[in-house]
Amino acid sequence: MIELHTPAEIEQLRAAGRFVHDTLVTLSARAAVGVNLLELEECARTAIADRGAVSCYWDYAPSFGNGPFRNVICLSVNDAAQHGLPHDYVLRDGDMLSLDFAASVDGWVADAAVTVIVGRADPADHRLIRSTQEALAAGIAASEPGNRIGDVSAAIGQVAADYGYPVNHEFGGHGVGRTMHEDPFICNDGRAGRGYRIRPGMVFALEPWWAKTTARIRMDPDGWTVRSADGSRAAHTEHTIAVTADGPVILT
Repeated sequence: MIELHTPAEIEQLRAAGRFVHDTLVTLSARAAVGVNLLELEECARTAIADRGAVSCYWDYAPSFGNGPFRNVICLSVNDAAQHGLPHDYVLRDGDMLSLDFAASVDGWVADAAVTVIVGRADPADHRLIRSTQEALAAGIAASEPGNRIGDVSAAIGQVAADYGYPVNHEFGGHGVGRTMHEDPFICNDGRAGRGYRIRPGMVFALEPWWAKTTARIRMDPDGWTVRSADGSRAAHTEHTIAVTADGPVILT
């Protein structure tokens, strides 16, 4: 079921969006050579406690995961594309780090992700990240009332195609509201003119992500961390947006 939110509810969602945005800005700035992923996890936990927020990841137990998630943020390094478990790993020069963070503030959820490069950057890594950022912007621009979900998917997928990156269809965007994952599912590629009609009051997270040279994925033994099947690096960018009568508004 797709829920339509009132303007007053969207205003409440803004508070969650600001918190998620601010936390990701803080964590991205702390991600440096020599920093342990567990330090970033602890920083996220402190931010949640200080704000009186609730983690959307703690105790999260979807069908694809291995039991309840016992962290408050996903930290995915290099070829890890999604759902990376924070663990005892010290960031190295040139690492790519994706930070995916979702939290509930006063009962309303926001979800966002960024990918950063630690230390010296390879231009090819910059290009990969830029492609997901441009795809996100294209998906947001297509999220106009009267369009369809397929228009959003097609806009995201076209950017990936223009850059020459393959797109995995198993994980993508989703509705957001009182919980982190709601209807509709929004694939990162698709056919324009297909799917649900976009209406004011819809709130969803768009999250373009892909690896450099493959659309296939594999799962780590931890049962959570999703990696590119060929070991190529991956990038992930995400915003929560609300659709209003005047068009899409970024909440994160």
